Amino acid sequence: MDTALERRVRAVLALGGVPQADLLDGVQQVRLRLLERAASGREAPRDVAAWAAVVASNLAMDWHRARRRQERLGERLSALGPVDHQPSGEDGRLLSLAVARGLDALPDAQRQVIVLRFYADLPVRAIAEQLGVPEGTVKSRLHTAVRALRDRLHEDEVV
Repeated sequence: MDTALERRVRAVLALGGVPQADLLDGVQQVRLRLLERAASGREAPRDVAAWAAVVASNLAMDWHRARRRQERLGERLSALGPVDHQPSGEDGRLLSLAVARGLDALPDAQRQVIVLRFYADLPVRAIAEQLGVPEGTVKSRLHTAVRALRDRLHEDEVV
């Protein structure tokens, strides 16, 4: 797994609720699953980056369910590091916190498609293929989640 793919996996895990202290374990789990897939003789994924992002997202959902979000929101945000296209300074921190809280409030399936689409930068078709659901389902979840996030940001008077 190259450095860019590892960063992507770490971001997906962090946005999915895995605390910074457990991110390395999550990355190792993704590597292990890729090796297990190869060792079992199954065909390599057509798009390894998309496959890894979905595996990371599923791991994050598993962790989330098991731990019931015991770790603080700040750990997830600090695990991401600075993003070039975010607003800078206090406004950027407030927006990041508001978006993270909004993600926190979404149902698992909606949070998963938001993270895969906007943070892992996967197209709708790849998300649908990797999750085994129709594209329409992905689009519906995205629409509902984006609307909920937008409403949350307006309620919090962030935007």
